[in-house]
Amino acid sequence: MASQNGRFPIVGVGASAGGIPAMEGLFKGLTDGTGMAFVIVTHLSPERESLLHEVIRRYTEMPVVVAEDGVAVQPDQVYVMPQNVVLTIRKGALSLRRPNTLNRERKPIDIFFSALAEDQGEYAVGIILSGGDSDGTLGARAIKEHGGLTIAQASNGYGPRNPDMPQSAISSGLIDIAAPADQIGAKLQAFARGFEVLSGLAEADDEHKAEMDRARDEIYAILRSHSGHDFSGYKTKTFLRRVKRRMQITQLQSITTYIERLKRDPDEVAKLFRDLLINVTSFFRDAEAFKLLEEKIIPQIFEGKNASDAVRVWVPGCATGEEVFSIGMLMRERMDKLSASPRVQIFATDIDEPALAVARAARYPEALLHGLSPQRRQRFFHSDGESYVLGTEVRELCIFSPHSVIRDPPFSRMDMISCRNLLIYFGPQIQNRVIPIFHYALRPGGYLFLGT
Repeated sequence: MASQNGRFPIVGVGASAGGIPAMEGLFKGLTDGTGMAFVIVTHLSPERESLLHEVIRRYTEMPVVVAEDGVAVQPDQVYVMPQNVVLTIRKGALSLRRPNTLNRERKPIDIFFSALAEDQGEYAVGIILSGGDSDGTLGARAIKEHGGLTIAQASNGYGPRNPDMPQSAISSGLIDIAAPADQIGAKLQAFARGFEVLSGLAEADDEHKAEMDRARDEIYAILRSHSGHDFSGYKTKTFLRRVKRRMQITQLQSITTYIERLKRDPDEVAKLFRDLLINVTSFFRDAEAFKLLEEKIIPQIFEGKNASDAVRVWVPGCATGEEVFSIGMLMRERMDKLSASPRVQIFATDIDEPALAVARAARYPEALLHGLSPQRRQRFFHSDGESYVLGTEVRELCIFSPHSVIRDPPFSRMDMISCRNLLIYFGPQIQNRVIPIFHYALRPGGYLFLGT
């Protein structure tokens, strides 16, 4: 459904093995006149002509066409990626490129979702259906970070026949709605209607400004009482956009009703809290902090160490690896300046095993390489299809393992702990348990690298 500004949701649908029954459930669950555009991205053999567009026509009254380069995406149409192309989107128009014949792109869903997130922001929707591997998880994160909606298939008669892809995304905590394929359509259309109903929420006029200020202060107070965090310094428009997004997902049409929901539903408070904490993840996020690490801290860590010594770093809550690898690149650059370098071990841990699998692969769409200088991209990464893969000279420094900083025994003898995005998710009671654990894990004189 188009909003007052003429924009409409563009829905990326990612599927692979077992995806046909899932797409049948999705499209049969949509009613006429969705006001949305759908772009289907699948894992296809480059040698075989895809007839997927003909299959999808059986399940929907919307026009279903094979995607073409330069075509402006229109609402109430379905675009299907053809075989042997890499599909992205820019300024609302599809972009098709022939891949490198030597390197077939293995993560086409991540590639499209990441481009869709950058291009459409809050109007981007990513749906992850049946399929193998973890394709779609990084792309879903990009959509979530840009304020869009993420959906993954839960099980029923329409599958998923292969649950790896949707389960990877669900386990990451990045999915807004997990539902059986035949129920996704109704939830998606309810979300889309919210663009029109709530169009003025983040842009309140003078008449409603006082009312919105009171509502915002009330939400601040609810969040503060549940988490101990004060969001009154948060950018007002960004704060209200995140509230609006939660209202769309919960299908509530007034700020007063949503506040009542927050008062009686601690789970919704937690979901809003997590949405408010989402930052765009990137390599070397907070450049000034990493510059200080590069120029002051890492040289001090290496000082006095020789080839028989070790430098030990722990990164709890490492997620999909960008923070770990940023530190790894700085460590490798320092090692290259020394005639006799100590052994470097970076222990990267998380409770989310699918996220660890993404991190271990060290494979990122170009759209997610923000923060990397051209020099570091050229030195440490090589292109593989439309993705970039980190080289072994940094990956060999990093050891990924599942670990809970709260439940599992801590690491020890660490020169540095980097915990830039984890503590803020904990309440004061858990924080007070974790800080002594970090103190125990650090060597005397070790460094604790925190976020802001």
